[in-house]
Amino acid sequence: MSLAPRLVSDRPAIPPMVLDKIRAIVGDKGAITDPEAMRPHLVEWRDVFTGKTPMVIKPATVEEVAKVVALCAEHRVPLVPQGGNTSLVGASLPFEHGGELVLSLQRMNKILAIDPLNYTMTVEAGVILQTIQQAASEHDRLFPLSLGAEGSCMIGGNLSTNAGGIQVLHYGNARNLVLGLEVVLPDGQVWDGLRSLKKDNTGYDLKQLFMGAEGTLGIITKAVLKLFPKPKEIATAFLAVPDPKTAVELLAGARSAGEDNVTSFEILGRMGLDFVLRHTPGMNDPLQQAHQWYVLMEWSSPRADSGLKAKMEAFLEQSIEDGLVLDGAMAQSEAQRATFWKMREAYSGAQKYEGGSIKHDISVPVAAVPEFLARATPAVERAIPGSRVVAFGHLGDGNIHFNLSQPIGADTPKFLARWDEINRLVHDIVVAMNGSISAEHGIGRMKLDELAHYRSKTELDIMRKIKRALDPHNIMNPHKVIEP
Repeated sequence: MSLAPRLVSDRPAIPPMVLDKIRAIVGDKGAITDPEAMRPHLVEWRDVFTGKTPMVIKPATVEEVAKVVALCAEHRVPLVPQGGNTSLVGASLPFEHGGELVLSLQRMNKILAIDPLNYTMTVEAGVILQTIQQAASEHDRLFPLSLGAEGSCMIGGNLSTNAGGIQVLHYGNARNLVLGLEVVLPDGQVWDGLRSLKKDNTGYDLKQLFMGAEGTLGIITKAVLKLFPKPKEIATAFLAVPDPKTAVELLAGARSAGEDNVTSFEILGRMGLDFVLRHTPGMNDPLQQAHQWYVLMEWSSPRADSGLKAKMEAFLEQSIEDGLVLDGAMAQSEAQRATFWKMREAYSGAQKYEGGSIKHDISVPVAAVPEFLARATPAVERAIPGSRVVAFGHLGDGNIHFNLSQPIGADTPKFLARWDEINRLVHDIVVAMNGSISAEHGIGRMKLDELAHYRSKTELDIMRKIKRALDPHNIMNPHKVIEP
């Protein structure tokens, strides 16, 4: 893997005739060629990747998507499906050669149906995640997928990347929150799998092929989502713990004491909190004294009279007595709860102000997180003396964002030039522990070589066979995830 863009050889220019035919399909509103209007679709939010294309296509219906894809298949023109363009691995951007078209689902943004009795919602792929959350709430239901980009990311992209977020512990990844899909295949055929069935054992579960494929096997255009009872009582606590091992023990106890109502369990290292306090306005240290490790824990129940807060208070009192918790604060209001979560969400952005950052999105079995941290932290500190480890993430599902901020005063380009070296060092430890080098961010273009290095020949062969079967001409988001 490398922070530098992965170079791909030039492709032939897209024939103007193809662009004219696309404009005839989607109309002037759906065929964007103005450079300024296209720019948000060609630049990654971290400025790591910048792509090029002669046209950004914005179809309004699945019929338009199908016609565009069929046309591109006929002329072997590559397409890059795009949602909210919040990918962290370059999956949603075209390459720099300009020989690909971007197909944005932005205009397909309707909520088509909400069935509170069946606990389902049917949506188009371009609906913003936060809009789905709000619509579910208005019907006294919950759509639990929640992540930092929820105000701009789109559900099609969330499903295509199998997004994770802060509530995977209780509700699962994005692929666990879907009953049915509608997908436009690389030849322009439309697969209508929009079923709202809890049980359907009629052959292969085709929808699972497209979730996590990052747009390389087809374009998700609609989805039937699972809903859940809306929480009526929420208990949230910000806690100091002696070390990650104790945090894992605390999690195990919390799941029993909270009657398995633990919805979030985040681990936060002190280095990252220092960055947040330094660079995020309005943030104050949540506890009286500084500690090396913290946990942000949340329990929720659909019953207003569940007594959840009292149960958490009793659990924390016992945990303090047992030495599992050194200090802590329970949120006494929704505003305080929001502040705790704002602090957590600020971990990613605050690192920008400290210079270069070499990032990892890894997962290991939950019980192995302490061992991973104990092995990886000294390894990277030996490799780059003075570097600052920012470790945080979803301890409840074993997903840690293990980032390395440059030494104070270091030369940023020289530091970032060691990205591949540090990645390999960290990922070797992860794979040796039967972990994953990409827990929730995906592969995209950034981790393409890393996947090829770490996955077995058998796994790679299976993925290539699927890719070739569905996309024989490699026009659907080529050179992402897997090379055919």
